[in-house]
Amino acid sequence: MSKQELKILDQGTSAPLGKDQAADLAKIFKALGDPVRLRLMSMIASRGQGGEVCVCELTPAFDLSQPTISHHLKLLRQAGLIDCERRGTWVYYWVLPGALERLASFLTATEPAVVPA
Repeated sequence: MSKQELKILDQGTSAPLGKDQAADLAKIFKALGDPVRLRLMSMIASRGQGGEVCVCELTPAFDLSQPTISHHLKLLRQAGLIDCERRGTWVYYWVLPGALERLASFLTATEPAVVPA
């Protein structure tokens, strides 16, 4: 079993999260806590930085209605993870620059401190 633990960090430091930072981060984790939204985020992020995906490519991957998919995408936008643009009848989505990096900066595997006996 690994001796590593998962720590939540404040912008790369070991300081505890403040009240506002914890609320912001909880909003992001709540958005990603749903399997459909997590899959949507993964599909959009798989296009890489600057890549975008049409909602017409996302909807067929799920056994859900288009309004339900739109609702999940709205929650990801409200969490500050993605953005979109309407072009004609289609909407294109992309990951906001720095969104995944910001999230990753809060999570890191670190070795636990050794407490002298």
